[in-house]
Amino acid sequence: MSNLAGTPAAMATGSNTQNGAAASPTANRRPRLSGLNWLVWRQHRAGFWTVLALTAVCVAWLVYQRSVLMDQLLAQGWPHSSPDTWLKGEHPQRFQLVGFGLGFIPVVLGVFLGAPLLAGDLENGTAKLVASQSVSPSRWLATKLGISGLVVVVCTGALSVAFGRWWGPVKYTSTALDWSDGAAFDNTGPVPVALALFTVVGGVAIGMLLRRTLMSMVVTFAFAVAVQVVWHFQRLNLGHVLTVTTRQGISSDAFPRTPQAALEIDHWYISGSGRTYGWGTCAHEVSEKACVQKFDLVGWKVDYLPISQMSSMQWFGASILFALTAAVTVFIFVRGRKRIV
Repeated sequence: MSNLAGTPAAMATGSNTQNGAAASPTANRRPRLSGLNWLVWRQHRAGFWTVLALTAVCVAWLVYQRSVLMDQLLAQGWPHSSPDTWLKGEHPQRFQLVGFGLGFIPVVLGVFLGAPLLAGDLENGTAKLVASQSVSPSRWLATKLGISGLVVVVCTGALSVAFGRWWGPVKYTSTALDWSDGAAFDNTGPVPVALALFTVVGGVAIGMLLRRTLMSMVVTFAFAVAVQVVWHFQRLNLGHVLTVTTRQGISSDAFPRTPQAALEIDHWYISGSGRTYGWGTCAHEVSEKACVQKFDLVGWKVDYLPISQMSSMQWFGASILFALTAAVTVFIFVRGRKRIV
């Protein structure tokens, strides 16, 4: 493989020598892939270029949408006017649809980039050729994973920044995306990068074990969906729930105030002894006054997550996913060194 990887460079050198023309300093300074890096890129260039091109188009569209949004917000007196008047037309629905679409990116990358990465080589015999060359299996795996991981990080990171800048001016409003919803939480900060990396590396491991491309893609799809489902149900557990209480009665005017854009987890009635009752306790009572007297209700208790915890929750969750990705990567190298063909 090392001989094949070095062929273009050797041919270029021989041609220049025969023609008697020395390479210019500018040409020598031009960055070029060579050796194993060039070979891996060329082998998977169709997938890499497709992902990069689609990312460039999506980022350009998100930048345009931000400019349209800012024009609309400034026309409504942003940021000094009432937030309820900021978003009109199709923008709230557009946020939801785009966020929902971006949520499929880790699944798509895992199925079409991660699963075939090693499964294709093991199925068509390329891995045997690698084992017969001077390149070690560890270096081959490192190059494969390194270039693929770099493409994934660049693309998902760019989309995260672009979507975050589009949604950022209205993240505190009730008419835009809820910050705890997957459409916002999973598409900003480090979360999309971590989810995509874990799904892709998981797909690579599945492909290495199954050694069949199509079967690996199907199993990786199931794995990616399972990751999304587990992440969905565990997302709110990444934060530290705060509590606010009042003892000024149970009327709507006495309900506790939470910080702007805070996510209300649950709320209860509080009795004079400090005991809590579900918010539906008075639903079957004769009157609210009778319910207050019966249970000695004096106020409310509300559990909530403030939007100020969003960044820390994202980094905490991403660190877990990065650790899992590292563990799967170690498994790939350990198994790959022992049994690559």
